[in-house]
Amino acid sequence: MGAWGTAISSNDTYADIYGAFFDLYNDGLDVAEISKKLIADNQETINDKDDCNNFWFALAKAQWECKQLDKDIFDRVKKVVETGADLEVWRQLEADEKDIKKRKVVLDKFLANLQTERPKAKSRKKKIIRQPVFDKGDCLTFKLENGNYGGAVVLEAIKDSEFGHNLIATTRINQPNKPTKNDFENAEVLVINYASWDNKPVVQWYLPIRYKQTAHLIEKADTIDVHINYDIKNSMNGFIADFDIWVIQVVDQQFKSEETKPRSTTKQTIKELTKKNKWKLW
Repeated sequence: MGAWGTAISSNDTYADIYGAFFDLYNDGLDVAEISKKLIADNQETINDKDDCNNFWFALAKAQWECKQLDKDIFDRVKKVVETGADLEVWRQLEADEKDIKKRKVVLDKFLANLQTERPKAKSRKKKIIRQPVFDKGDCLTFKLENGNYGGAVVLEAIKDSEFGHNLIATTRINQPNKPTKNDFENAEVLVINYASWDNKPVVQWYLPIRYKQTAHLIEKADTIDVHINYDIKNSMNGFIADFDIWVIQVVDQQFKSEETKPRSTTKQTIKELTKKNKWKLW
């Protein structure tokens, strides 16, 4: 169930459904359409006896906030609360009796709240459209702790989006002279194995919410062609917000580790991440 407290909203399912509802609501969809979509897309959760109540609680709360609480949804929630069905789920999951009592108070209050009239429907939030700070193919350089230049390559730039992400590959460039286009094209991706890192290529989605604080550390050295398109929605790469920590300092820490520990045997090149495979299988 992924609960971290007795509150209605203190579990993963509620948070996911409530968040998804208002993402769609802010995109302009009407409440009935959103509800239908969420029900269709979350059948596995709805059919999970340990988690289904959280789905209906989130949907009911979101509809109520929009002043469009569906009677069938309300009746479903009312039955769950009044029969003690949700409390029984908690007991079967071996929750502490003190927590179950707290949960009952929360449920009763939640049901009472749903039966009141909300003064005004929740307003739709206008999404702020942002642009990434780097362009696809940008070759970025920065100073390392040892005084040498390091480097990273921008593999993707998500334009006209809510966050303005860049996909950035940090390289093993570590040289006294400012790297050239050729240096970037022939660079290896940094693979970290210091501390508890297990041969992880440093290729990450960068969210520039604190870019202004680090912009002075970064210089665009050149541009290379990136022939591969990266889809952030289906990406397995992690997300970062601190360029100085997760792009620059990891280079310093990895090279410092290699003074006493062999580097990773895993290798990945910038060419592999920028050039499409020309081989064909017949």
